Amino acid sequence: MKQHIAYLTYVLRHKWFVFWACLRLRVPLWMALVHDWTKFLPREWFPYVRQFYNKDGTKKSAIRDKTGAYDPAAQPIHFQEAWLSHQHNKHHWQAWISLGDRGHLSPLPIPCVYVREMVADWIGAGAAQGKADPKGWYAKNGDKMVLDPGTHGYLVALVESKLVIDLS
Repeated sequence: MKQHIAYLTYVLRHKWFVFWACLRLRVPLWMALVHDWTKFLPREWFPYVRQFYNKDGTKKSAIRDKTGAYDPAAQPIHFQEAWLSHQHNKHHWQAWISLGDRGHLSPLPIPCVYVREMVADWIGAGAAQGKADPKGWYAKNGDKMVLDPGTHGYLVALVESKLVIDLS
Protein backbone atom coordinates (compact mmCIF):
# COMPACT_ATOMS: atom_id res chain seq x y z
CA MET A 1 0.00 0.00 0.00
CA LYS A 2 2.88 2.40 0.74
CA GLN A 3 4.08 2.20 -2.83
CA HIS A 4 0.62 3.24 -4.08
CA ILE A 5 0.53 6.21 -1.71
CA ALA A 6 4.03 7.24 -2.78
CA TYR A 7 3.06 7.08 -6.45
CA LEU A 8 -0.22 8.94 -5.85
CA THR A 9 1.72 11.66 -4.03
CA TYR A 10 4.12 11.97 -6.96
CA VAL A 11 1.37 12.04 -9.62
CA LEU A 12 -0.63 14.69 -7.77
CA ARG A 13 2.49 16.80 -7.22
CA HIS A 14 3.36 16.45 -10.92
CA LYS A 15 -0.19 17.39 -11.96
CA TRP A 16 -0.09 20.45 -9.66
CA PHE A 17 3.08 21.80 -11.28
CA VAL A 18 1.86 20.94 -14.79
CA PHE A 19 -1.44 22.69 -14.09
CA TRP A 20 0.28 25.99 -13.25
CA ALA A 21 2.73 25.69 -16.14
CA CYS A 22 -0.20 24.99 -18.51
CA LEU A 23 -1.96 28.15 -17.38
CA ARG A 24 1.19 30.23 -17.91
CA LEU A 25 1.73 28.66 -21.36
CA ARG A 26 -1.88 29.37 -22.42
CA VAL A 27 -3.01 25.76 -22.47
CA PRO A 28 -6.81 25.66 -22.00
CA LEU A 29 -7.99 25.06 -18.44
CA TRP A 30 -9.79 21.80 -19.26
CA MET A 31 -6.58 20.36 -20.76
CA ALA A 32 -4.60 21.39 -17.68
CA LEU A 33 -7.17 19.66 -15.46
CA VAL A 34 -7.27 16.37 -17.37
CA HIS A 35 -3.50 16.22 -18.03
CA ASP A 36 -2.23 12.64 -17.52
CA TRP A 37 -5.65 11.30 -16.52
CA THR A 38 -4.70 7.91 -17.99
CA LYS A 39 -2.14 7.44 -15.20
CA PHE A 40 -5.10 6.67 -12.93
CA LEU A 41 -6.33 3.81 -15.13
CA PRO A 42 -5.37 0.31 -13.92
CA ARG A 43 -3.49 -0.43 -17.15
CA GLU A 44 -1.04 2.38 -16.29
CA TRP A 45 -1.38 2.73 -12.52
CA PHE A 46 -0.25 -0.73 -11.42
CA PRO A 47 2.71 -1.09 -13.82
CA TYR A 48 3.94 2.41 -12.95
CA VAL A 49 3.70 1.71 -9.22
CA ARG A 50 5.67 -1.55 -9.61
CA GLN A 51 8.21 0.07 -11.93
CA PHE A 52 9.07 3.12 -9.85
CA TYR A 53 8.44 2.24 -6.18
CA ASN A 54 9.47 -0.47 -3.75
CA LYS A 55 6.81 -2.03 -1.50
CA ASP A 56 7.89 0.23 1.37
CA GLY A 57 7.15 3.33 -0.76
CA THR A 58 10.77 4.25 -1.47
CA LYS A 59 11.77 5.12 -5.02
CA LYS A 60 13.61 2.50 -7.02
CA SER A 61 16.97 3.61 -8.31
CA ALA A 62 18.56 3.18 -11.73
CA ILE A 63 15.30 3.35 -13.68
CA ARG A 64 16.32 6.44 -15.64
CA ASP A 65 19.65 7.26 -17.27
CA LYS A 66 21.68 10.38 -16.47
CA THR A 67 19.58 12.48 -18.89
CA GLY A 68 16.38 11.57 -17.04
CA ALA A 69 15.13 9.33 -19.86
CA TYR A 70 14.50 5.62 -19.85
CA ASP A 71 14.32 3.03 -22.55
CA PRO A 72 10.96 1.28 -22.29
CA ALA A 73 12.26 -1.58 -24.45
CA ALA A 74 14.71 -2.41 -21.65
CA GLN A 75 11.85 -2.59 -19.12
CA PRO A 76 9.47 -5.46 -18.22
CA ILE A 77 6.59 -6.09 -20.62
CA HIS A 78 3.95 -4.84 -18.15
CA PHE A 79 5.66 -1.46 -18.09
CA GLN A 80 6.14 -1.38 -21.87
CA GLU A 81 2.38 -1.83 -22.28
CA ALA A 82 1.63 0.92 -19.75
CA TRP A 83 4.11 3.26 -21.43
CA LEU A 84 2.57 2.58 -24.85
CA SER A 85 -0.85 3.44 -23.40
CA HIS A 86 0.50 6.66 -21.89
CA GLN A 87 2.24 7.72 -25.11
CA HIS A 88 -1.17 8.00 -26.77
CA ASN A 89 -1.81 11.18 -24.76
CA LYS A 90 -1.58 14.01 -27.27
CA HIS A 91 1.02 15.96 -25.27
CA HIS A 92 3.57 13.22 -26.02
CA TRP A 93 5.42 13.55 -29.31
CA GLN A 94 5.16 9.77 -29.78
CA ALA A 95 1.39 10.16 -30.26
CA TRP A 96 2.10 12.08 -33.46
CA ILE A 97 4.19 9.43 -35.23
CA SER A 98 2.73 7.48 -38.11
CA LEU A 99 4.33 4.04 -38.13
CA GLY A 100 4.54 2.68 -41.64
CA ASP A 101 5.63 -0.61 -43.15
CA ARG A 102 9.17 -1.76 -42.33
CA GLY A 103 9.17 0.53 -39.29
CA HIS A 104 9.22 3.79 -41.25
CA LEU A 105 8.47 6.68 -38.88
CA SER A 106 6.67 9.67 -40.29
CA PRO A 107 6.20 12.59 -37.87
CA LEU A 108 2.97 14.53 -38.14
CA PRO A 109 2.64 18.22 -37.25
CA ILE A 110 1.72 18.63 -33.58
CA PRO A 111 -0.82 21.38 -32.88
CA CYS A 112 0.80 24.21 -30.90
CA VAL A 113 -1.47 23.71 -27.89
CA TYR A 114 -0.12 20.16 -27.42
CA VAL A 115 3.47 21.36 -27.83
CA ARG A 116 2.82 23.87 -25.05
CA GLU A 117 1.28 21.11 -22.89
CA MET A 118 4.32 18.91 -23.61
CA VAL A 119 6.66 21.64 -22.34
CA ALA A 120 4.39 22.16 -19.31
CA ASP A 121 4.72 18.41 -18.72
CA TRP A 122 8.52 18.69 -18.72
CA ILE A 123 8.31 21.62 -16.30
CA GLY A 124 5.94 19.67 -14.03
CA ALA A 125 8.04 16.51 -14.12
CA GLY A 126 11.16 18.46 -13.19
CA ALA A 127 9.45 20.55 -10.52
CA ALA A 128 7.90 17.45 -8.92
CA GLN A 129 11.41 16.04 -8.58
CA GLY A 130 12.93 19.25 -7.25
CA LYS A 131 14.18 21.23 -10.27
CA ALA A 132 12.32 22.35 -13.37
CA ASP A 133 14.73 22.74 -16.28
CA PRO A 134 12.88 22.27 -19.57
CA LYS A 135 15.65 23.89 -21.60
CA GLY A 136 18.28 21.59 -20.07
CA TRP A 137 16.02 18.54 -20.43
CA TYR A 138 15.44 19.35 -24.09
CA ALA A 139 19.17 19.89 -24.68
CA LYS A 140 19.83 16.37 -23.35
CA ASN A 141 16.84 14.62 -24.95
CA GLY A 142 15.66 16.62 -27.97
CA ASP A 143 17.79 14.64 -30.41
CA LYS A 144 15.81 11.48 -29.52
CA MET A 145 12.52 13.01 -30.66
CA VAL A 146 11.13 12.39 -34.15
CA LEU A 147 9.41 15.65 -35.00
CA ASP A 148 7.92 17.36 -38.02
CA PRO A 149 10.16 20.35 -39.00
CA GLY A 150 7.47 22.94 -38.19
CA THR A 151 6.80 21.36 -34.80
CA HIS A 152 10.52 21.22 -34.11
CA GLY A 153 10.92 24.92 -34.89
CA TYR A 154 8.01 25.90 -32.65
CA LEU A 155 9.27 23.67 -29.84
CA VAL A 156 12.78 25.14 -29.97
CA ALA A 157 11.42 28.69 -29.99
CA LEU A 158 9.14 27.89 -27.06
CA VAL A 159 11.85 26.22 -24.99
CA GLU A 160 14.17 29.17 -25.65
CA SER A 161 11.47 31.75 -24.85
CA LYS A 162 11.58 33.98 -21.79
CA LEU A 163 8.18 32.62 -20.72
CA VAL A 164 9.50 29.07 -20.36
CA ILE A 165 12.81 30.17 -18.85
CA ASP A 166 10.91 32.20 -16.22
CA LEU A 167 8.87 29.11 -15.31
CA SER A 168 11.94 26.98 -14.59
